[in-house]
Amino acid sequence: MSKFSPSLLTASLMLAFAAMAPAHAAVDADAAKALFKDNDCTKCHAVDKTKKGPSLKKIAAGQKTDAQEKIIKNITTGPKIQFEDGSEEKHKIIDTKDPKELKNLADWILSQ
Repeated sequence: MSKFSPSLLTASLMLAFAAMAPAHAAVDADAAKALFKDNDCTKCHAVDKTKKGPSLKKIAAGQKTDAQEKIIKNITTGPKIQFEDGSEEKHKIIDTKDPKELKNLADWILSQ
């Protein structure tokens, strides 16, 4: 009879549970688009073209690490942003505090 060490058994169970969990929850594109539109984000941003602000594709392409957190911080804290023409203004703060809605919107932006 072979003996399993407790640490080997624990590691095996953790690996099995991790494999069962979804890597990333699916984006609710309709909800994200509605939040994006309701907050007038379309005034400055479009999916694939630069308006006053960068396109969502450009935003997504420019992210390397902690992308979701960076986008959420940008849309919830209203930092001063500089546009390509050199003008500056505070970024609009999104009208929700719901972490699920914020994560969904950030993930949708990153999926563009």
